[in-house]
Amino acid sequence: MARSRRFPNPIRLLILYIGLGLARLGLIDAERARRTTDLAWPRIVTGLARMSKSAVDVAMVGIAVGSAGITGVGFASPYWGLAFAIGGGIAGGTIALVSQRYGAEAFGELGQAVRSSAFLVVVLTLPMTAAFWLFPTEFISLISDNPDTIREGAAYLQVVGLGIPFAGLNLVGSRIFVGLDDAWTPMMFRASGAVANIVLNAILIFGLGYGVVGAALGTVLSNVMIALGFAIALVAGRFPGVGTLPIQIDPRGTYVDEATIRDLISIGVPVMARGLVWTLAEFPMLGIVDIFGEDIASSYIVARRIWGLMNTPGWGFGLAASSLVGQELGSGDEATAEDYGREIIRFAVAVYLVSGAIVLVFAEPITLAFVDDPNDLSVPVAISLVYAACFAIALKGVSGGAAGALEASGDTRWTFYSQALGMFGCSIPIAYIGATTQLGVMGLYLAFVAETAVPAAINYYRFSTGKWKAISRSYRPEVADD
Repeated sequence: MARSRRFPNPIRLLILYIGLGLARLGLIDAERARRTTDLAWPRIVTGLARMSKSAVDVAMVGIAVGSAGITGVGFASPYWGLAFAIGGGIAGGTIALVSQRYGAEAFGELGQAVRSSAFLVVVLTLPMTAAFWLFPTEFISLISDNPDTIREGAAYLQVVGLGIPFAGLNLVGSRIFVGLDDAWTPMMFRASGAVANIVLNAILIFGLGYGVVGAALGTVLSNVMIALGFAIALVAGRFPGVGTLPIQIDPRGTYVDEATIRDLISIGVPVMARGLVWTLAEFPMLGIVDIFGEDIASSYIVARRIWGLMNTPGWGFGLAASSLVGQELGSGDEATAEDYGREIIRFAVAVYLVSGAIVLVFAEPITLAFVDDPNDLSVPVAISLVYAACFAIALKGVSGGAAGALEASGDTRWTFYSQALGMFGCSIPIAYIGATTQLGVMGLYLAFVAETAVPAAINYYRFSTGKWKAISRSYRPEVADD
């Protein structure tokens, strides 16, 4: 039973009503809809809090600094995204190992998976922190030759890079609890951290006048707070306001366990590579957007922030699929695991359709919240980009839901292939054609669609083959113990 609290949260109720509506149509099982909702909604709330924080960052910087600040922060974001690509990769291995061991009741192995995951994240992210502190201007200069953008972006990157190891650890901490059917605890930590981040940013940007450096410093401090919360909770087995947790980790145990690290790398590297595909793809994409000029570039960055808000259902449904499918695989019930995977995909698509329709109706006022001049010539472009995002986002339900099921089994290579082909084979070339031909901004609209359509088709095809069930057998705890 999921440990998420069944409060009358409006987001939970909306998702549950959609799920029960699908159940009445015979598309999903009602009980599985409830269990999926209990795991998904806290993660969606966490995602909304985090992406709202990111959106507020851009809005605050835009008001305080202007377009140069928006583009500077936007051009530094792919480097910050490396933390989520690397941390998310290791966390993908973590949730697979934890959920399968939880389903098999192999509780003695959980601590090792947690410690080894934390070790890998720190080892992989510290070099990035050092590089961004020493060479921030050089990194931003790879994307843009606009001196104002380079100045603001370098100032932001140098400071925000200090938070990268903590951001990676927070991803691992979140996946640990979701793998244990507990989506409530990470929601409390990460959503609270996101709120603290917004407050800190307001003080640092406007109160102290630190500009983009204030936005970066707020991000670092909030991530440190969240990481400390996760560490205390996991070691103590309890936390004020959260209560007793389902596990307690001994920090004095082994961190470098060869078998566990091998499994984490085997599962996590393709997940990491998939995350890196989008992060690395942002560099040429932003370089292409820069060709359009500063106004279009800032419009694109605003649209991407709104896209991030619309994409938060995928965070919940992807992790719900990873946890629930993984638990059924761990118990040996492959048929139910497949049922969960297929139904979560349908459920996710329905929720995306609803959320996309809501944003479509309110696209203009949402976009205007990011600018201080409603007559800015870039506003109509940003609104049009949001319309394109609303159309393309529903396909994320297919790609994200299928990817969650595949990652639960350890079959993570295809999700990497699909993301790579979607971005480098379709989305980026289309955007480049738009920047260099009469296709113009239409290329950016089509790039949004290509970014989601290709992974949706490939991930669902792989899921439909059922080969992931056989792959999962090599990662189950009874195999690891032999």
